[in-house]
Amino acid sequence: MASVAIGSSEQYNYDIVRKFTIMALIWGAVGMLIGVFIASELAWPFLNFDFPYITFGRLRPVHTGAVIFGFGGSALFATSYYIVQRTCQTRLLSDGMASFTFWGWQAIIVLAALGDVLGYSQGREYAEMEWPVDLLIAVVWVTYAIIYIGTIMKRKESHIYVANWFYLAFILAVALLHIFNNLAIPVSLTKSYPLFSGAQDAMVQWWYGHNAVGFFLTAAFLGMMYYFVPKQAGRPIYSYRLSIVHFWALIFMYMWAGTHHLHWTAIPDWTSTLAATFSIMLLMPSWGGMINGIMTMSGAWDKLRTDPVLRFLIVSLSFYGMSTFEGPMMSLKDVNALSHYTDWTIGHVHSGALGWVAMISFGAIYHMVPRLWDTKMYSLKLINVHFWLATIGTLLYITAMWISGIMQGLMWRAYDDFGNLQYSFAETVAAMHPYYAMRALGGLVFLSGMILMLYNCFMTMSQAKGVASGDMAPQAA
Repeated sequence: MASVAIGSSEQYNYDIVRKFTIMALIWGAVGMLIGVFIASELAWPFLNFDFPYITFGRLRPVHTGAVIFGFGGSALFATSYYIVQRTCQTRLLSDGMASFTFWGWQAIIVLAALGDVLGYSQGREYAEMEWPVDLLIAVVWVTYAIIYIGTIMKRKESHIYVANWFYLAFILAVALLHIFNNLAIPVSLTKSYPLFSGAQDAMVQWWYGHNAVGFFLTAAFLGMMYYFVPKQAGRPIYSYRLSIVHFWALIFMYMWAGTHHLHWTAIPDWTSTLAATFSIMLLMPSWGGMINGIMTMSGAWDKLRTDPVLRFLIVSLSFYGMSTFEGPMMSLKDVNALSHYTDWTIGHVHSGALGWVAMISFGAIYHMVPRLWDTKMYSLKLINVHFWLATIGTLLYITAMWISGIMQGLMWRAYDDFGNLQYSFAETVAAMHPYYAMRALGGLVFLSGMILMLYNCFMTMSQAKGVASGDMAPQAA
């Protein structure tokens, strides 16, 4: 394994990959810590301490922003820059522009968190940031797109590997979604009014909101899967043809599914019916991708006994399959009548967020860290412990929310013999309490695994020989 000192002498720009990898680890720990705290606030409200800046309403978007855009976003920047260079056998288009995306993205996460805590918010799911931060996001994202597309255009390998297709779709779709969802008229530095209103505003927001899940949290991480699963398993992808069908079907269908979040509201009925139809159709490409990833293990299943990194990658695909079955089922109007506005939705989101997004990211980071720092992982045992903590924490969390959510829905719909509601809202809240405590416990278990990973990775980095970069030969891509 070749190794050279960090700097411009590297064949690839691994410095930017290292920076984003470190920040993914840090934002993961911070975001999950806040998540455990706000889950605890719901179970034990005295933890608010009557201090407005740490209430659930203000910290919840800090949590989602830190884990989705801080942890998930940094992991995507790191892996996409790593993969595009290795599969195209060329250095990033511009080191300076790449550095700008790093500092710009970290500034966005900090500014968004400060805005949430201080109460400067648009009140839009996954898009709380006010217009100055939205403009900075647009500038950073366009720079990212230029780097990524430019790197592919100057590739030395004629073929564009499928992982890059998924990253490209994610970059282009997120730009489109972000710009149109945040069209607004500023009235001051910290306040603006959206261009759309009423039902149109709701439809645009959930076109954005669901496709943030579809492209930021699904398509992009599938790009991660299509590189790291074959790489870690030492096997070619099961079916390259299936990966292409998976790509085009997923990209076409996801854009139409957003308004299934608005069943039983003031929007035209046909729009949510159309969304539910496309949501059901999404089962096919989603499961096609899951099967493609899992079947890549054919002939290498024995490696799961000894390779905890591979376990993260394969179990993440299992959660991906489960989440992408559950989501379409919840989009059906009859199921949605029970599940909507309940904790079942929270359980569904976290089966995808913890089980799919976080676990595939953990596997990818564990794969990259020893190669980026040209050393061995500090402790394989700690990776194994982390795997079990992550799995148990996820199962505790989503089981608690499934039970709580279905119970909520049933209690809200229960009538007595006289046609009156059988339970008051306060009674449903009291019934949910043990499951809220169980959710906080599951989050704490998951967080403890994240902290172990942080320790393991930083110990690995600290033992590196002068922090050099290895495995850089083009043929090793």
